[in-house]
Order: sequence, then structure tokens, then C-alpha cells
Amino acid sequence: MRFSPRGLIGRAVESDLFYSFRRSRITMVAAAVTTLFFLLAIFAPLFAVQNPFDPAQLQLMNSRIAPLWTADGQSPFLLGTDEQGRDVLSAILYGMRISLAVGVLGVLFSGALGIVLGLIAGYFGGAVDGLIMRIADVQLSFPAILIALLVNGVVKSVFGNRLDATSTLAVLVIAIGLSFWVQYARTVRGSVMVEKNKDYVAAAQLIGLPAPVIMLRHVLPNAMGPILVIATINLALAVITEATLSFLGAGMPDTMPSLGTLIRIGNNYLFAGEWWIVAFPGLALAALILSINLLGDWLRDALNPKLR
Repeated sequence: MRFSPRGLIGRAVESDLFYSFRRSRITMVAAAVTTLFFLLAIFAPLFAVQNPFDPAQLQLMNSRIAPLWTADGQSPFLLGTDEQGRDVLSAILYGMRISLAVGVLGVLFSGALGIVLGLIAGYFGGAVDGLIMRIADVQLSFPAILIALLVNGVVKSVFGNRLDATSTLAVLVIAIGLSFWVQYARTVRGSVMVEKNKDYVAAAQLIGLPAPVIMLRHVLPNAMGPILVIATINLALAVITEATLSFLGAGMPDTMPSLGTLIRIGNNYLFAGEWWIVAFPGLALAALILSINLLGDWLRDALNPKLR
């Protein structure tokens, strides 16, 4: 049987992660809440009493009904209804599906873009490295939400009202992806600059492996720990960015609302007494972001060798 130091190290790290996870009750609760939200979003049709995206299932006669436990509540609207007769709970489940889809796809896009650019900058160096890092420095001087608003505004100014809900979702993914790639690029670049001078990279170059193979197969795995931490934290930031864009009217339309859109709609009725229209989507968004951030904080500490 062949001895594999890397396999032993990998198993030791996995054991430390599992032990650290079991020691933190807050992390376990956060993981359970995050998993629950993802499952509710994925299987939303099984738990929702109606499809809030289907106008045929909505009745204006059921608009602004209070939550079920109040004096004016009606079954089956557990959390009440909004101005269009949408069940608030069903709207939250479907809206969470949109928010998480935009967040996950945005993180995947920004991660892929940042990793590729970071690998290229760190491995080749020189003018290519200087160009990529200067672009990154310029982007870091602007808040991510402004970059997302700029990209979103440019696309909508070009296409106007021709964008449907699916196209709008794709625009949000691109806007968010272009806002968060810098962190991945700078992290990967730093790791590559350390790893490319080690003996195993020189050996791979000596046997004639092409640069993309060396970067992806040998160098990139050594930077995966920080990338996972950034991706987890950026997932919460991406969901918040999408919610902000939708709240400002630059995100998902009212016919296919995300959590941010639901909060924007409900905010118009807050002072009219229909508090549940904005309160429950806001609480769902806050709980989702908090649970993801707690997981990201734990993962950052657990993967830090100085804290193990």
C-alpha cells in the first residue's frame, strides 16, 4: 500500500473541521437554518399553498388579509396576503428561491472569473499581472453595489423593456459577479506567487506539463481553503446586493419577486397597517443572511492553521 502524506493531512484537516463544527452550537444551528432555507426554496411548490408567480391563482378578493393567528386572519394564509392576494408565506418561499439562485450563480460566476484572472496574474506575472491588479485596484475604490448598479443600468438602458424576468435574473447574476471577482483574484494571485516557486511546480514544468494544467491541477488546490471562505461570505453579500437592487427597483420585477422585491412592495403598505407584508420577508432575509455569515465566520476560523 502506497503511503500518501497528502491523504493523511487531508484526513487530519477533515477531522479538525468536524470536531470544530461539533464544538460550536451556534455553527450547528446556523448550518441547520441555512440547510432548511435551501430545502424550502428548492421544494417551494410542496410547501406553498399557491404559486405566487401565476396570476391565474391570485384573487384580489383575498388581498391584504392579516396573518392567520390574528382576529382578521383566514385559512390557509398563515402569514397573511399582500395587495395582489398573494399568500405571503408562498411568496417568501418562491422569492427565496430567486434570491438564492441569484446569489449562488453570482458567486459561481465571480469565483470562476476571479480564480482564472488570479491564476493568470500570479503565474505569469509581469505586465499581465500589473494590468489585472490595476483593474482590481480601480474596482476596489468603488462599493460593490455601485458596480452592480452600473452594470445593471447599462444593460437595461441598452435593452429597455425587452428584458423578461429570466433575462433580468441573468443580468443580476452578471452584475453581482462583476462586483465580487476582485477578492478571489487577489487571494488566488497571492497563493500562486508562493506556490509557483516550490519544487513540485518546477518538477511539473520539467516534465513538460502545460501551464493551464499546472495552475489548475497542482497550484489551485492549495488555495481552495481561502476561496471557500470567500465564497461563503460572498454568498450572503450577493443575496444582500440582489435584495438591495430589487428594493431600489433595479432588480426582479413584481411579477417574479425576490425577497428584496417583496420588501419593496410591502414597504409601501407599512404605514397603512399591513405590517406583515414587509415584516416577514424582511425577517426571512435577515435570518438567511445571519446564518450564512455565521457559517462563513466559522469556516474562516476552522481553516486558519494558526487557530487549530
